[in-house]
Amino acid sequence: MIDITTLKKYDASGMYKIYDKWPEIAKSSYESNQCSVDLGNIDHIIFAGMGGSGAIGDLFSAILSKTSMHVSTVKGYLLPNTVDENTLVIATSISGDTDETIQILNSANNLNCSTIAFSSGGKIKNYCEENNINYKYVPKYHSARASFVNYVYSALRVLESIIPIHKNDVLESIQKMNLISKNISSNNLTNSNDSLEFAYWITGIPLMYYPLGLQAAAIRFKNSLQENSKSHAFIEDIIESCHNGIVAWERSSQLKPVLLEGKDDYIKTKERWTIIKEYFQSHGIEYKEVFSTDGSILSKLITLIYFFDYVSIYYAIISKLDPTPVKSIEFIKNKLVDQ
Repeated sequence: MIDITTLKKYDASGMYKIYDKWPEIAKSSYESNQCSVDLGNIDHIIFAGMGGSGAIGDLFSAILSKTSMHVSTVKGYLLPNTVDENTLVIATSISGDTDETIQILNSANNLNCSTIAFSSGGKIKNYCEENNINYKYVPKYHSARASFVNYVYSALRVLESIIPIHKNDVLESIQKMNLISKNISSNNLTNSNDSLEFAYWITGIPLMYYPLGLQAAAIRFKNSLQENSKSHAFIEDIIESCHNGIVAWERSSQLKPVLLEGKDDYIKTKERWTIIKEYFQSHGIEYKEVFSTDGSILSKLITLIYFFDYVSIYYAIISKLDPTPVKSIEFIKNKLVDQ
């Protein structure tokens, strides 16, 4: 098992220290003096953002999925043609300088729809001030991906009149983060640490199967392994994969299946889990199961994301890699600037 000295050696900038404080950061962000907004007749919400900022939109889309609200996530340059005066565009760029998100913000401003922007400053802050756009400053902790939790809980506070989630559910999610933190944080670098055990289990390329309701956690798992561990990872919807992806297992593969199961998955989804496990067992394919907690969809997703982000950090350390640098992303950004 890795120890704290090894963790500090490879995670030289201390990303893990921010994760150790996630429950505390979530609580202080939700209790901050950010003013909530009330925008009246909104029937379409668009969450725009890339990378760690885009993951915020994935989570809120899941929260809103069982409401009558039309929700879109935009990870790119263009708004959908359905934007009108009843649309709210929520643009998030933790750095404040994301090219795609700035263009979305500009398009939203030209269309005169309701707009809110979240960032830690940068060009987005300047643009909002110059164009009288509702702007919310949220600090960055270490990196965009490590700042996920303070942006989520700040947004929950700002959007509480729009997002149909009870305060008790928000407090429950923070409580559940506190509980699992005792198991998965750097204060428990032992065999009982479930995130650390999962990281040691990864010896090939993970392929995560997920139910639709937990898609946000699956996307985040893939992104965090790619950024922190510099490792490939893939994800597939469990229902859809039973119509195509399952056939690929008829050949040997370096992929390792991960089954992300919800405590209260739809009955037909539970049936698929049973069948696919029977298939893997009968073909000698090793797989890993991860179960969501009980409680609200916010509690389920935030605790899963917390769990998997630690996995990605620990896997980086096991691989003797620094989880912080993302040189390939910087290469692309610099090329875009040069243009």
